[in-house]
Amino acid sequence: MRLKFTKMQGAGNDFVVLDALRSPLELTPALARRLADRRFGIGADQILLVEPSRTPGIDFRYRIYNSSGEEVEHCGNGARCFVRYLHEHGLSDKTTVKVETVNNVLELRLGADGRVTVDMNRPLFEHARIPFDATGLVPRREGGFELWPLADAGAGVEVAVLSMGNPHAVMRVADVDAAPVATLGPRIETHARFPRHVNAGFMQVLEPDAVRLRVHERGAGETLACGTGACAAVVAGIRLGWLARRVTVQARGGELLVEWPRDDASVLMTGPAETVFEGEIQL
Repeated sequence: MRLKFTKMQGAGNDFVVLDALRSPLELTPALARRLADRRFGIGADQILLVEPSRTPGIDFRYRIYNSSGEEVEHCGNGARCFVRYLHEHGLSDKTTVKVETVNNVLELRLGADGRVTVDMNRPLFEHARIPFDATGLVPRREGGFELWPLADAGAGVEVAVLSMGNPHAVMRVADVDAAPVATLGPRIETHARFPRHVNAGFMQVLEPDAVRLRVHERGAGETLACGTGACAAVVAGIRLGWLARRVTVQARGGELLVEWPRDDASVLMTGPAETVFEGEIQL
């Protein structure tokens, strides 16, 4: 079997995109892992699948698989690549597209400058919906939000927790380059307080409207950028009183613009999306 694919990237977060509209495909965890493998496959942080919508009024179904083979709820950088793929492959001529994920509906807008804005919906703070088990923990309040201690992950570790459709734990650091992402990231990701595991963000605040960010992604490890992680970091920073409502997020793979106009509004994320190459792989 030969499988056609498109390799794409958004701020260095890279994807293999597959058209399951014209060529229906059952993407098993084993196949997702093989495609994502950087030595024996194509190589990617996530695999994105374009499928027909199952809901009236929604244009497409958007499915995301981590390099570990697990299907996940959300990927903001992938969403930007998704809408550019639709245009480049003649699947839609709309500049605003609605897509359904495992647990949400997203609105994707392709701008005249080629950048894509994603309506990431409202952040979720209820612990059961993240999910996060705070039983027995005493948080430290700052601004209008909480920082939760994870002492068994490391001395002095405290995180803000929320969901952007997927779970995030955000930690402030003095210098993101020196942050122990490779060692502390996996410990936070698999911490028992997060029953579905969690994306671990390490944020350095430069100015109220500018941060640097590294993210250890659940099931993928550190990536060059994480769209939902950027949104989670900015939302946490706003709630904690550190950040303004419009923030430039500097990831290792590029810049993202994140806006949260008010507490009852959706989070908007804008950034690049590019095709790297196309090809076929023999399976």
